[in-house]
Amino acid sequence: MSDLIANIVGSAAAVCSITSFAPQAIKIWKERDASSVSLKTYSLTVTCFVLWVIYGVMTQAWPVTVANACALVMASGVLAMKWRFRDGDPEK
Repeated sequence: MSDLIANIVGSAAAVCSITSFAPQAIKIWKERDASSVSLKTYSLTVTCFVLWVIYGVMTQAWPVTVANACALVMASGVLAMKWRFRDGDPEK
């Protein structure tokens, strides 16, 4: 039973990590403005997810790898929009 509970908690954590970037991404996309997003914070966040994915692959911890790879995609999307809409100008 404790394995089941651990898997439920781990799955919930993965879903929360992955979806936590969605509100920010949606807001940036709708407003075409990412001026309030910290470039340093998201650069560090993306770097952390890259390291977690590498760790997961190296240790063959596939739940860690998959969850962090998905979160990496979401955080990278926010970071890409930060560069694209950096001054609130949709033409950039």
